[in-house]
Amino acid sequence: MIRTIARGGARVGASRVWRTLLLVLPGLWVAAVLLWEILSPPQAQLIQLLAAAPAIACAGTGRRSCVLLGGLCAAFALVPVGTAGRDESIGTRCGTFAAILAVVLASYLTAGRRARLQRELESARAVADAAQAVVLRPLPPRLDGLALAAGQLSASRGAAVGGDLYEVMATAHGVRVVMGDVRGHGLAAIGTVAALLGSFRDAAHEEAEFADVLRRLERALDRHHRERSRHEHPASSATDPPSPVAEDFVTVLLLEIRPDGTVHALNCGHPWPYLLTPGQAEPFAQAEPLPPLGLFPLPEKLPLTDCGQLLPGEALFLHTDGAEDARNGKGHFFPLPAALTEAAKAQPVEPRDVLRDVFTGLQHHTAGSTTDDVAILVLRNDRPALSAPLGARGCDIGGSAAGARPATTDPQSTNHL
Repeated sequence: MIRTIARGGARVGASRVWRTLLLVLPGLWVAAVLLWEILSPPQAQLIQLLAAAPAIACAGTGRRSCVLLGGLCAAFALVPVGTAGRDESIGTRCGTFAAILAVVLASYLTAGRRARLQRELESARAVADAAQAVVLRPLPPRLDGLALAAGQLSASRGAAVGGDLYEVMATAHGVRVVMGDVRGHGLAAIGTVAALLGSFRDAAHEEAEFADVLRRLERALDRHHRERSRHEHPASSATDPPSPVAEDFVTVLLLEIRPDGTVHALNCGHPWPYLLTPGQAEPFAQAEPLPPLGLFPLPEKLPLTDCGQLLPGEALFLHTDGAEDARNGKGHFFPLPAALTEAAKAQPVEPRDVLRDVFTGLQHHTAGSTTDDVAILVLRNDRPALSAPLGARGCDIGGSAAGARPATTDPQSTNHL
């Protein structure tokens, strides 16, 4: 399972080129200064430029190289080089020697401090990665007959988790899936992500009625907003203070995939998934969604959207709006349907390949600089074929065309709090 997508090979390649340049630059600098000193006119005195070589060595190769190269440069400063060097007095050469040693000492101490900071940064990153893995934990490659692949791309540099969330749970009520997008992006949205995912992981198992899972998420979001408001206004009274967090909202898509492949959905302002078949990508449902969580209270009745049946070998592509809203330098949106059609050419559709190809296309389209978090979840039905239930795709019911996918509200599937 792919959990986090890197920023692309271009940045890695540029970093390697830069490190290689820093390795060879000090030696090239010394050779150039010495050659220039030998070939320069008598009045030119350029040996002092050797003092820059140890500083460059410390920046690129570490303290050991700084000391070795600094000692070599200091020796060159004492030995007359070229016509200009022979005309220098011993006092001038000693002054140059002392200046180079001072640069070596300062660079050595600076490099030591940088090494300590680097170790602390690596330790902090390891702790952050462990914490982020708990919040947005990796999904297994297979779960209850479904093949899974998921990935997240944070708009905040250095962060592996942003404002997007996803989870897949195998429960006694079927496989339940959540995909969400918190208003805003990056590290500021992680608290909301953690609150919603924690609530979903409990509710998915405990609530027999699918609509009650969404109500649990609404209550968890409301509690999180109140707690955050009190934290931002510690001097407030017992009543909940007004706070900008009251304007925060979350788009949420919940799916319930039953053993026969029947899919029911509850959508609160989130993009609908795509159905992937070899060489084809089409919307999986087009019903009118509910408002995002946090803007308005959920209605008393929550009708389930009947999305039809996910047949064996078919795949669903769930995403956040960052995948569709990504723009390039010319302001053009990322052509997600075309990218999915191109990525879903395999027979059967391979979730990992789709995930990789779409993220690669996004990186190329945005030149590696996304402005919003992007989360993608691809799941393929690998269960054996069962007899198609009434209303499934491919069945001619009541004169409807074969192959039609119902995406309607089921009036018999309403739930009450």
